[in-house]
Amino acid sequence: MITGGPTGGDSHRVRKSQIREAHDMSLKEVIEVEAMEDAPLIQFGKAERSGPRTSHNDALVITAVLANYEVGRIFIDSGSSADILFGEACDQMQLGDVFLEKVNTSLYGFAGEVVHPRGMISLPLTMGAGTTRKTCVLKFLVVDVPSAYNVILGRPTLTAFQAVISIYHMKTKFSTPGGIREVQGDHLQARKCYVEVVHKGQKRNLDEDHQGVPSSKKGKEVISEGAPKEMGTPAKVQPAEELLNIEVILESPDKTTQIDSHLGGKTKEEVISCLRRNVDIFAWAPQDLEGIDPKVITHHLNIDPGVKLVK
Repeated sequence: MITGGPTGGDSHRVRKSQIREAHDMSLKEVIEVEAMEDAPLIQFGKAERSGPRTSHNDALVITAVLANYEVGRIFIDSGSSADILFGEACDQMQLGDVFLEKVNTSLYGFAGEVVHPRGMISLPLTMGAGTTRKTCVLKFLVVDVPSAYNVILGRPTLTAFQAVISIYHMKTKFSTPGGIREVQGDHLQARKCYVEVVHKGQKRNLDEDHQGVPSSKKGKEVISEGAPKEMGTPAKVQPAEELLNIEVILESPDKTTQIDSHLGGKTKEEVISCLRRNVDIFAWAPQDLEGIDPKVITHHLNIDPGVKLVK
């Protein structure tokens, strides 16, 4: 159980106003709001159950796309009041701290232990595929504590996706414009995470018993199976050879490009000759960028023209 965080407001005044708002909402208003929602029915059948034939109590652990990274070991926890991105996963995704917003409200665990978030970051989360894919921009609290998971999706995500979970069926379902979409949980990853959590808890207790104080050893083993993997593009590709500067336009030292310094004499001459014959493809200054024919590609800003502009 994780409570706290800025989900219910990042100040005492805002949190008290939310209590008053809930108190003032009558049952009639709740019924009227529900009647306005024209969403398809989400239901689960016995035939949809998958995984072990015997009954299980596995956590709902899935894989999804977060900020263009395929991330495993995502724990869906309806007992969490916040969406959590653990610090090691955040660092592996190379998000950095530049986009982090300051957070004043701490997180509180089952036994009242306090965790101060590194900050809060807004990231797009995508679940599903094709016409039933759904993406929501969510606010994640980045916390630097050891965990077997990379991400915890709490009640904010379930609300944003209008998702319903079933531990018995080991899946979550949510509505999209293309219909109901489901994401299946991973029994194997769920059990591996459980074993890892218990093992680390026992090891931490053993360290405290021997030393008399909590262990200062931070971090966790690298989770190669569920570590974030960037979608499509490799990270920071570096040249594999030494490069040689050449003048594309003769006697113009400011108009150069680079080629492999180990190219043979004839090949090197052919490459340089090819570059100089096609000098018109180079843009040396902004004014050299003449644009792209709209028949090839256009960029459209998805903005409501009726919205008032704000400076």
